[in-house]
Amino acid sequence: MLPKLPFRLSFLWDNPAGRWLVRHWFKDQPAWGASPPLRVSKGDQMRTYAIGDIHGHMDLLRAAHDRIAADKQACGDQDAPIVHVGDLVDRGPDSKTVVEYLSTGIAAGENWVVLKSNHDRMFTDFLTDRHHQDPELKIEYSYLHPRIGGGTTLASYGVPNASDRPLAPVHDEAVALVPAAHRAFLESRPNFYERGDVMFVHAGVRPGIDIENQTEDDLLWIRNGFLDYRGQFPWLLVHGHTALAAPVNYGNRVNIDSSAAYGGPLTAVVIEGHDVFVLTDGGRVPLLPTPKAPIR
Repeated sequence: MLPKLPFRLSFLWDNPAGRWLVRHWFKDQPAWGASPPLRVSKGDQMRTYAIGDIHGHMDLLRAAHDRIAADKQACGDQDAPIVHVGDLVDRGPDSKTVVEYLSTGIAAGENWVVLKSNHDRMFTDFLTDRHHQDPELKIEYSYLHPRIGGGTTLASYGVPNASDRPLAPVHDEAVALVPAAHRAFLESRPNFYERGDVMFVHAGVRPGIDIENQTEDDLLWIRNGFLDYRGQFPWLLVHGHTALAAPVNYGNRVNIDSSAAYGGPLTAVVIEGHDVFVLTDGGRVPLLPTPKAPIR
């Protein structure tokens, strides 16, 4: 029986993959909104929080941080870092506010990590060169193509109708209106973050290659050769980039991009050892390994 879903998750039932995820995610788990007993980490387990692809949704980001704050209060751990797997900008309406919020928070001493991602890189590359084409982007697309969502990012900075006007004046306005501090912040983000035996990246890794030898293009864009890989990595890998209807734990990796860019929720998880819990308004929900879940 389908549990009653929050409004932002009700779209899951509209497609076969979403129905599969709902059945498997809620199988043998507490009812949505129930707060299972708080699991206390073993002494050798590091607790780390992570948030999926934000895509300019400041309301969802604040709510995710609120859920993390509640979990930190419940378990008495105020020191665990919060890792944001990237895609701060594009598609959503509040890209400027998201970048400002995260950059000022880190500058003020918040224990937050923000990883470099393909959308954030495309944004800064556009500001550097209006004709720049990311090598991993299909040739028929540009940063301002509606499917990429760059126009909404520029609108948040005060550049109107960017996708419908000549490129040169749009670019000039963007360069003038986007603060240099925002560009510097996004350009300086790390490609990966390792904590204990958990690795965080934006898109994924190419199997069999040491993390230090991974290309930035793969870390920010990879799908083929990664999503269908069923072997073990040297760590539990946590990533986003490939939008799903809900987060999925595949056993060797955890995808936390739950389609905030397309009207879905913004996932926040807590990881203790290799145990993963989705944070809801009602508490933790275990995200159990489902290796045979759909990969897209």
